[in-house]
Amino acid sequence: MVFAPDTEVALRTVVNLINTAANGRESLATVADLDHFLDVERFSGSRTRDDAEVASVRELRSRLSALWTADEDTAVAGVNRLLREANALPQLTKHDGWDWHLHATTREAPLADRMGTEAAMALVDVIRSKEMDRLLVCAADDCDAVVLDLSRNRSKRYCDTGNCANRTHVAAYRARQATAERGTAERGTAGRGTAG
Repeated sequence: MVFAPDTEVALRTVVNLINTAANGRESLATVADLDHFLDVERFSGSRTRDDAEVASVRELRSRLSALWTADEDTAVAGVNRLLREANALPQLTKHDGWDWHLHATTREAPLADRMGTEAAMALVDVIRSKEMDRLLVCAADDCDAVVLDLSRNRSKRYCDTGNCANRTHVAAYRARQATAERGTAERGTAGRGTAG
């Protein structure tokens, strides 16, 4: 395990949040979209369930997206800003089937503050562990989704939003096959002489 379980959960939520805007699609357009996202992520606490809340989460998404690819000093400044703006006060808590874990806001704080603080606290662990290189962008040429590499050998390169790894591997295989076929055809043509 690279990070504490609650840190990994928070980082995966950040990935999923950022990727709601990946590849030109918007998956957080409505209150219902946000409801679905929070249900899937098992994110609880108070809600206003209005367009302003959706807008605040989308603004947070932009900030987290910028932090994902930032250098360490920029990430530190962004994390500190998120924590400061939410008046974060770290505390242990247990709720909704989760064992003891760290929160730095109350369940009554605005949703974007709670989400931003959880993300910031997870990024604190990433930064302190000198693991920023685990925060990636998908290696597929036609994808801008983010990737969290928690693999032991740091080998994860593709996102989970689609089948980028499979598409990339199939395209590379087909390119190799086409090159091999051209080479065979060229060797066959070069080997033929003219009858005299």
